[in-house]
Amino acid sequence: MEPEHRAGSPISAVLRNADFRIIWWVGTLHEFARRMELLILSWLILQVTDSYFQLGLVLVFNNLPRPLLSLFSGLLADRVSRHRILFVAQLMKTLTVAIILSVIAFDFELLRPWHVYSAIAVQGAIKSLEDPSRRTAIMDIVGERRLVNALSLDVISNTAGKMAGPLLGGVLLDTVDFAGAYLVVLAVNTLNLGMVARLRVPLQQTGRLEVSALRSLGVAIAYAVRSPMLMGLLSVTILMNALAFPVQQFIPAIGRDHLGVGATLVGLLVAAEGFGQLAGAGLMSSTRGIRFHGRFFVAGSVAVLVLTLIFAWSPWYALAFALRALGGLGQSGFSTMQSAITMLATPQGMRGRMMGLLSFCIGVGTPLGGLEIGALATVFTIQGAISANVVVGLLSMIPVLALTPLISRPLTQPAPAVSKT
Repeated sequence: MEPEHRAGSPISAVLRNADFRIIWWVGTLHEFARRMELLILSWLILQVTDSYFQLGLVLVFNNLPRPLLSLFSGLLADRVSRHRILFVAQLMKTLTVAIILSVIAFDFELLRPWHVYSAIAVQGAIKSLEDPSRRTAIMDIVGERRLVNALSLDVISNTAGKMAGPLLGGVLLDTVDFAGAYLVVLAVNTLNLGMVARLRVPLQQTGRLEVSALRSLGVAIAYAVRSPMLMGLLSVTILMNALAFPVQQFIPAIGRDHLGVGATLVGLLVAAEGFGQLAGAGLMSSTRGIRFHGRFFVAGSVAVLVLTLIFAWSPWYALAFALRALGGLGQSGFSTMQSAITMLATPQGMRGRMMGLLSFCIGVGTPLGGLEIGALATVFTIQGAISANVVVGLLSMIPVLALTPLISRPLTQPAPAVSKT
């Protein structure tokens, strides 16, 4: 970790760290390729099957490995070199993309939905392995004092990828074929592999290897259960990922069937929330001395829910785009504070496991939401399915906020983890 710089803005202090700049670019390229890939494969499934339910299955299979693997990937992040995990994950991702491309390019007529679901499930498993290590590696690099600023910049990089990936993917789908668009995904992943190879992550003290994995995980889960702040955060995380965020997967259907636009404008609509998220993350990256992290987290969650409800019924493309962009502003507060609260409310020795527990909660909510919205949309309408989810989300938020200190108490540093963990 580089020494603190007292002069200059929080942003410049973080960006002076060369290793943070590398992991920042890695995050940008990762999200760019991931979002482009999801749009390409989602559009492929929608065109081939013409089914909202099967469109939702892309999201389901992409997140299905998450609850199965995230707890153990968090444990791995506490015990193994985080750089090694990131490199192996990126190598596996690049090889998987190469295999998918070969099928699309040479055997497209034989391509079946289960091929796409299998490939996207592998990518989800790789992301589950990678996420806890990448977020904790950021903290290893910049330290606790600059964590919120670094995570805000990380949200900016992710948002840039979230905006550019679907937009370019939509343009390529309208101008070339699926293979040409997917070739770009492979090129970006290959470039990112080279970036990860250059990254250096400071070694941190790890848990004692003689403690069993299950016991070590049990300690982390028990700590979360005893922490009202973490319980509130994890509860809201499940709600948002089950009831709000899966809507993103159905934007291709809304764009094609209800707004009457093609792949390019669908890609732009998918990217719309990135504009608001970029603005929000830029503001948060300049903040100093935040105490009530939970208030930003909750405010962002409620804003996303309300704006999603209005978006579902928008009859005009321009209004739909504006609503998604405003929702991105709320999501920036949610995303930044989600990771910040998780790590700042957790002792250093179990931060990787707690990030794994967070990823587990995301993974539990997202497949359920994608499956349920797709099923409801098939029976009723896509707007009705989205509206039902949002209303349930808003009502469910009330007891969580009443029973936990997310908005009522400032975040305080926990005591150091005991050595047996």
